[in-house]
Parts: sequence; structure tokens; C-alpha cells
Amino acid sequence: MENTRYSLVKNTFLCAGILAIVSLFPCKGFAYSERPTVSTVAAIENAQLSLNSHSFHAKKKSNFLVGEIREHIGRGLTIVHLKTSIDFEYRTFDTYGSKTAAAEFVEIVTKLQKNKAVYAILAHDSAAGTLKAFSSALVKMGFPILGSLKNRQAYVMHNLNGDISENLHELSINTALSIPKNIQHEHEYFPKIKYEFEPNIDRYIAHAGGEVDGIKSTNSLEALNQNYKRGFRLFELDIVETKDGKLVAAHDWKMWSRFTDYKGALPVTHAEFKKHKIYGKYTTLDFEGINKWFAAHPDAILFTDKVNDPIAFANNFVDKNRLVMELFSLMAVEEASKVGIKAMISQDPLGKIKGDKLAYLSANNVRYVALSRRVIENQKALLLDLRKEGIRVYVYNVNFDPGKDEKYVQENELGLVYGMYADKWVFDQIVKGVSK
Repeated sequence: MENTRYSLVKNTFLCAGILAIVSLFPCKGFAYSERPTVSTVAAIENAQLSLNSHSFHAKKKSNFLVGEIREHIGRGLTIVHLKTSIDFEYRTFDTYGSKTAAAEFVEIVTKLQKNKAVYAILAHDSAAGTLKAFSSALVKMGFPILGSLKNRQAYVMHNLNGDISENLHELSINTALSIPKNIQHEHEYFPKIKYEFEPNIDRYIAHAGGEVDGIKSTNSLEALNQNYKRGFRLFELDIVETKDGKLVAAHDWKMWSRFTDYKGALPVTHAEFKKHKIYGKYTTLDFEGINKWFAAHPDAILFTDKVNDPIAFANNFVDKNRLVMELFSLMAVEEASKVGIKAMISQDPLGKIKGDKLAYLSANNVRYVALSRRVIENQKALLLDLRKEGIRVYVYNVNFDPGKDEKYVQENELGLVYGMYADKWVFDQIVKGVSK
């Protein structure tokens, strides 16, 4: 999860005295005036911190709330550093899966303690995996519960009252606290790094054809048409197989049945698929329809999802030069490489590469990678290596977590990654002057 400096006045309180523009131009911090407004004083005096930690077995998303700003967190341990009563920063460390992340976590906590900072820690999912190597050190630092933490446990710590307070539970912990109003600790432990990049239309892939009339993941003809007009030139379609072996565009059969109100057995035949419209108005796409649309839009490029047979699909697509296939096994990647199909390696097979990942990608001429944006924080070293080699990483899971939409990814993550799977085209100002 990307590190960001926040203020409780964002979207809520006055910034530069003009309430109407806060949502358009959120403050990076709060500038104290000689005579603070009533609303600002109230914000400082009534600021609340809510820590909600859920273990793996709770099957819930852990999060924290500072004032009115809620952040959902990933696996591992998250440190929330309170710079003032209305300003904070945070970072999540995958202490379950990364030894480096665990070491960095302990290093930051050591600095926080030394500087007498006000902070909180909460766990999500599983957090103890690689942290166990630091158990003794954590106990000596005053964290006996964290030092003996087991995987799949909920954990919360804070020092808002001056002393370390720890809490442990097998499922969930929900803690609400008043933030002291006299906090003044301007030091930043998680400085935000900006990566320079050139605006380009090929940084944005229309996810499942892009949103149409506010509806996501339709993979429909109307989605392609609307999003082409808006500016997209790269389009992802989910490809699934009908009962009789035909390839069609649908996210999955359960979603298709909800979209079409189909009540029969799944998957359906190709003929049955063609009978139904999504929400009674959006046209479904079979392979013939996909080829027809891309033939009529010669500057559009197809990125596939779900299908893992590169040769069979590419041989039937209208233009192999405008095809990039996300593939889900190393065998499929190698098959594509042998016949010159552009392969995008997915997150799971990328993780299964033994040895030098970059050497493998180079040997198989892989120039595209698909990763969840949720892994960015713990994969920065790999992402920097991929960036250096000119391999384009596109992140998915945009709009999956509250506040982590296209604009967030654009402002906080692009540059480190090359592009994103976007539901909406919100990039007119960004790619202004770039030919569509």
C-alpha cells in the first residue's frame, strides 16, 4: 500500500478558507492560522483513531480510521504514525512473506521508539511468518505479545497514552481511541517517492472493456464502443469457454448469469450465450464479434484474461500483432515465446520462476507483466528492476479497495509501474496532446 501523508481536513474541513474546493484540491497538511476556525478546533479536540485488526480466519478486511479517513490494509503489520492530531502517515509491511519487510518493520519501530513518536500497529490476515526471527528483539523493546505473535492472529498496539498497549485475539480486535491533541512530531518515516514518467495513452487498459453507463466488467460491445470514444486504445477482455467449446467474452459464468438473469445450468452453450443481453441492453461478444470489432478499430489492441492456450487463441484472432495474452503458467509463456505471441506473464507464474526472473523474462521475450496493485509496497525492488529493463508492468485491482481508484494509481503508483487496468477513462488532462 502506497505511503501517503494525510490530513483530517481532507474532504471535510476548510482548506485555505474555501470549503467548496477541498475535494478537488485536498490539502497535503494543515496550515495553522493565528485564529483557527471553530471546525478546525473541533477536529483537533475530537479526533478519533479506530484500529480494526482481523485475522485470516475472520475473513474480513482490516482497516484503520483517523478522523474521517479510513484506510484498508494488506497482509502483515501496518504502522500508523501520528504526526499531529490531524496528520498521519502509514506503511504496511508483509511480515508474513518477506524477510526484508520484517527487518524494515523492526528498524522503523526502533526509530519511532527512539524519537518518542506517537504511533499504532495493527495486523491483518497473517503477520508472524518472517517476524519470528525478531522475536527476542521485540520482547526486549517492550513488545512481549508482538514478540510471541502467531500466524492468523489479530493484533493491535498503540502508545497514545504514553505507554505501550498491546492486544491479541484469535479473530478480531476493534479499538477506538481519542487522539491526544498536543501531538507535534513532524519527522517523516515513510517519505513518498515520485517516479517520473511520460504521459502516454498506452498506460491505460480498459478493464473488461471498461465501464459502460456506470457498470463494470460487462465485456460487452457497448463497453468497447463507449470507451474507445473516451480515449482507450488498449482493451482487456475476459475469455471463457462455453459448454460446447466456443470462446466468448465474460468475466466468469456466475457473473454472466447475474448480468443476464439466466437461471439454468452453467456454463451455457454458444447458442444460448448469444440469446441473452446483459441487463437486457448490452450485447455479449463471441469470438466472431471480438474479431469484427477489432477489425473495425485497427489502432485498438486486445489484452486477454482467463484463457491460457496462446496458440489456439492467437491463430483465430484477427491480428496477432495487436494481441497481448496474459498467461497463467510458465509452460504457456514458453509456448507463446516459441511462436512469437506477445505474452504478459501473470503474478502467480512470475512468482514461480526459479532463479533470475529477469533472465527468464528476457530469454522468453516477455515484455509485459500483470500484477495486483496490492503487492506494490512489498515488490518495489523487483518493480524497479523491471522498469530498468523496459518491461511494462500493468496493475489490476484498481477500485478494489476504497479510495484506490484510477486517480490514486495515477498520482501515487504510475512511474514505478508502467500502467493500469482502469474501469474509467479519467486521463484527458494527463494525455492532453497525445494522439488518441
